[in-house]
Amino acid sequence: MQKLNFQLYNFRFKNSENKVSIFDEIRKKFIILTPEEWVRQHVVQFLLEEKKYPKSLINVEKVLKVNGLRKRYDVVVFNTDGSIFILIECKAPEIKIAQITFDQIARYNMTMKAEYLMVTNGLNHYFCQMDFENEKYQFLAELPMYKVQ
Repeated sequence: MQKLNFQLYNFRFKNSENKVSIFDEIRKKFIILTPEEWVRQHVVQFLLEEKKYPKSLINVEKVLKVNGLRKRYDVVVFNTDGSIFILIECKAPEIKIAQITFDQIARYNMTMKAEYLMVTNGLNHYFCQMDFENEKYQFLAELPMYKVQ
């Protein structure tokens, strides 16, 4: 797999039926390794190791309803009260991050109401803080570190 713009993390791999799988610490199972999954697993490790978020507050690939349609988010970090702190959209490295990607995560966030957004293709990372009052987001250099609430 391609080298991404993250620190090097230790991953567990498994090969069966000529398909490589990577172990997802959050879902506690092996997942077929696709370019997007490679990015998603790096994001999970980034949240755990760099930002110090507890595993118990991270959720991966769950279905949500947006305007009556079933959609699937990539990664979410919850607050301890169950509200959503960070919503993360992962793309494969060959997918260029464009306005359409921000439109997608903004649509999801109308339902989810996350305070922070992250969009990444593993090579380029974008971090935003929501301003719900003015219906916009502000770009940030970094996501906040975990702090006990």
